[in-house]
Parts: sequence; C-alpha cells; structure tokens
Amino acid sequence: MSSPCVFVQIRCRPGTTYRVAEAIALKEIHSELYSTSGDWDLLMKLYIPEGADIGHFINEQLLDIPEIERSLTTLTFKAF
Repeated sequence: MSSPCVFVQIRCRPGTTYRVAEAIALKEIHSELYSTSGDWDLLMKLYIPEGADIGHFINEQLLDIPEIERSLTTLTFKAF
C-alpha cells in the first residue's frame, strides 16, 4: 500500500507568501511546492505517511504556520 498523495492550496496573509514557503521548506514535509496565481498563493504536493490521519497530519505539520489564512486539500486516487 502506498502513501496517499494530496495537494494543498494555501492562501497566505498579504505579504507573507515567501515567509510561508520558507517555513514549509524547513519542515521538509512536501514533495513539491509552487507559487501560483489566482485565489491561492501556494500549491503543495505531499505524501501522507502511511497510517497517518490526513487531517491530523496537515493540521499538525502545516497549519501551525500563523501566516496561513486558509487551505484547500485535494486527495488523489489511483484511477488509471
């Protein structure tokens, strides 16, 4: 069984996107991290450790960064 892959879109407080990206990078929890245009500031791809609860993992490992205003998590499923 493989670790679930999730994408998290992150909205930061104005002017803090680089600070949030650096804080995420220091946690070393992501597979990929991108700056994006539109309603969200960052897009992060990560693999949840096997056996971990997705909600708890994201809350404990990511959403403790105070400059994050909101996030949207998308779970992926192996369909093909």
